Amino acid sequence: MVKIVKDELVELMGATEVELELKANPTVILIAGLQGSGKTTFSGKLANFLKTKKNKKPLLVAADIYRPAAIDQLKVLGGQIGVEVYSEPENKNAVQIAENAIKEAKSKGYNVVIIDTAGRLAVDEVMMAEVANVKAAVAPHEILFVVDSMTGQDAVNTAKAFNERLDFSGVVLTKLDGDTRGGAALTIKYTVQKPIKFVSMGEKLDTLDVFYPERMAQRIPGMGDITTLVERAQAQFDEEQAKKLEKKIRQNKFDFDDFKEQLGQIKKMGSLKDLLGMIPGLGKAVKDRTSATMLLRASRR
Repeated sequence: MVKIVKDELVELMGATEVELELKANPTVILIAGLQGSGKTTFSGKLANFLKTKKNKKPLLVAADIYRPAAIDQLKVLGGQIGVEVYSEPENKNAVQIAENAIKEAKSKGYNVVIIDTAGRLAVDEVMMAEVANVKAAVAPHEILFVVDSMTGQDAVNTAKAFNERLDFSGVVLTKLDGDTRGGAALTIKYTVQKPIKFVSMGEKLDTLDVFYPERMAQRIPGMGDITTLVERAQAQFDEEQAKKLEKKIRQNKFDFDDFKEQLGQIKKMGSLKDLLGMIPGLGKAVKDRTSATMLLRASRR
C-alpha cells in the first residue's frame, strides 16, 4: 500500500528532476512571487548554488523598487557569498533596472543574471503588470515562481494567477523546514503543470536543494529522505580529516576540540530537527515528542 502511494506521489510531482536551462550567455533568470515568500533569500541561495555547484559567475539584480530594505538585503546576501549586486536606488523603473543590469552583465562577463522582482501582500494588477513588463523587456530564459510552502491552498491559487500572466518555467518551494512535508508541491504541480525545480529550507545560503520527486514522495508519508541526508554529509565532511579523527579515536586521543569541530560540521548541515526528519521513523518520533512536550507545558500553565 505504501509503495503504491509513494509511486503515485512521484508520478504526480513530475517523476524526475528538472534542471535549469543555463546554455545562454548570459542566462537571464526572473524571480517572481508574493512578498514574504522568500524571493530575495532564494535569489541569494540560487546565486550561491550556481557559483559553487555549476561554476557560474552570477550577477544579482535588485529590481524591487518598493520595499526599502530589499536592496540592502540583497547586498548583504551578495556580500556573504561573494556575488556582485546590481542596483539603482534612485531609479523607480524596474524595467530600466533589469535592462541596464543585462548590459552590465554582458560588458563585465557575468554569465547568469538573477533578477529579484517586487512582491505584494496579495496578487494585484499593478504588481502583475510590472513583472509582465520586465519579462517582455528582458525575455528571461527561466522564470521561477517562489512560493511559501506553509501557505497551503493559497499557494496554489497564487501560482495559478502568476502562471496565467507569466507562463513561468518552474516553481520553488521555500520554508520546507517547517512541519509541512510538501503537500503544496502536489497541488501546485497538478494545477499549473509546471515542474518544481528547487526546495529551500532555513535562512542559511547553502540550504537549497534541487527538487527530486522521488525524495519528496518519501518525505510526505514520513518515510524519510536518506539520500539528501547523505549528500549533505558528503558536502560538509572532509574524508582526510575523517580518517585523522578515526585514528585519534582508536588511539584514545579524541578531545573536546575535536568534539567541538564535529558539532560544527553537523551544524552546517542544517537544523537537527530537519536532519532527524530525513531518517525513517525518527522524524515522526521527534514530532510526537515535541507535541507531547507542548501539551505538558500547556497543562502546567
